Amino acid sequence: MENYPKPDNDTLLAIYRKASLIRHNDERVIKAMMTGKLMMPYYSVAGQEIIPSALSVNLNDDDKISTIYRGTHDMLAKGFPLKPLWAELAGKVTGSCKGKGGVMHLTHPSSGCMVTTGIVGSSMPIALGMAWAAKLAGKGNVAVANFGDGAANIGAFHESLNLAALWKLPVIFICQNNRYAEHTSFSNSTAVERLSTRAAGYGMPGVTVNGNDVDEMYGAARVAVDRARAGEGPTLIEALTFRFNGHLVGDAAGYIPKEELEAAKANDPVPVLRRRVIEAGAASEAELEAIDNNHKARIEEAYEAALTAEFPPIEEIKRDVYAYELD
Repeated sequence: MENYPKPDNDTLLAIYRKASLIRHNDERVIKAMMTGKLMMPYYSVAGQEIIPSALSVNLNDDDKISTIYRGTHDMLAKGFPLKPLWAELAGKVTGSCKGKGGVMHLTHPSSGCMVTTGIVGSSMPIALGMAWAAKLAGKGNVAVANFGDGAANIGAFHESLNLAALWKLPVIFICQNNRYAEHTSFSNSTAVERLSTRAAGYGMPGVTVNGNDVDEMYGAARVAVDRARAGEGPTLIEALTFRFNGHLVGDAAGYIPKEELEAAKANDPVPVLRRRVIEAGAASEAELEAIDNNHKARIEEAYEAALTAEFPPIEEIKRDVYAYELD
C-alpha cells in the first residue's frame, strides 16, 4: 500500500466535496423521515462516505456503476443529481424512475449511475454485463460493482468473480465491508478474516484496505481502475468500514455492541478527511464551511422541489412494465 498513488490537493478537495454532500444528504433524508415528510425504507450510509468518494474521482461519466439498496452514497459520488434523487425518494413523477422505483431502484444513466438494486448481490452480475459492453466498445471504460460483506457469501459473488477473470473484464468489485450483514456480524457469518483472499481462487488481484482512509481507498481504486482500463482485467477491493446506524431507519441496532459503535464514531471518517484537507493546504476551514453550506442549500432546494412535485398519475402504473402499451 505504501506504493499506492496518493491524491494531490485538488483531488483531495474533490473527494471532500463528495463525502460532505453524502453526509449532509443522509442527515437530511433521515430528518425528513423523522418528521413524517418521507415515508419509505431507508438504509443510512453514514460512516461509509469515503469509499465511493475516493473511488469516483477515478471514474468518468462513461464508466458505469451498480450498487445495492444502501447505495445513495455511491450514486451521489458518481454524479446523480439531487433533484431527481429526492423526487424519486418522495415517489414523485419528477423522480428518476417517475416515483416508481424509490431508493432501491435509482438510475441516472447519463452520469453512469445505472442501478441500485434491492436484491443482495445482484449488483455484481449486472456489472459484468456493463463491463462486457465496455470491453466490446473498446473505449477503455470500466464498470464497478458495489456490494456489502453479506453479499460475498452468496453464489452471485463467486460466479461473477469467475466470469470476470475468465473473460478479463474491465470491472472493479468493491466490497464495502461494514461488519454487519443486516443484523448478523461479520464474524458470525464468514470464516475467512479477509474477503479479498478469495480473489486468488479466481485468478484476480484482491486487496483489503481501510475504506475510511482516503489515501488507502484512493490508491487501491486508482490502481484497479488503471488496470481495468489497460485491459488487464478485474480487481476485488475489500474496503473495511462501519455503518453508524442500524440496518435501516427505525432499527435501534441493539445487536451492535455499544463500545464497538462508539469506537467507530470516534473515528468518523468525514471529520478525519476534513482535517486532512486543511492540514494538506488543499482548503481552509472557511472554504470547507462554504462547501458544506452550499451542499445544504442545494439539498434543501431538492427537498422542497420534491415535496411540491406531483405524484405520478394512475396510468403510470402500466408504463415501463410491458414492451407494448396496454389498453
